Amino acid sequence: MPKNAVERAKVTINGVSGDKQRDLRHHGGPQRAVSLFSLELIEALKSEGHPIAPGTTGENLTISGLDWAVINVGDQLRVGEWVELEITGFASPCAKIAESFKHHSIKRISQKVHPGWSRLYTRVITEGVVQPGDMVIWQGDLTRA
Repeated sequence: MPKNAVERAKVTINGVSGDKQRDLRHHGGPQRAVSLFSLELIEALKSEGHPIAPGTTGENLTISGLDWAVINVGDQLRVGEWVELEITGFASPCAKIAESFKHHSIKRISQKVHPGWSRLYTRVITEGVVQPGDMVIWQGDLTRA
């Protein structure tokens, strides 16, 4: 960490090629293959005085233009032409990302404490290649009222 921007990344059912996790008990695996975070939330956190930037909280993809607060487990995203992801959970903040927050306040992005501010974990439905600028389409859970 931080995870730095790349020109292209291959996304597989096991995660982003070349990405490594030290703690496989809490990170990675097919149900947490790709982590996502919102560029708008990163900017809002910066305006609160946090020294955060894209990639500093360990997300694989930083996404803009989605209403992060309404995305939920079971929703699907299409990234670029081929990659399809399904939201599997909210990523709990850990001490390894503390430098991204003033006073090391990692709970600022805890789903339990601040709903709608968490990073998201996804599983990969369809593998492929993504790159900066790719279109992201959100497909919400249509069964919710």
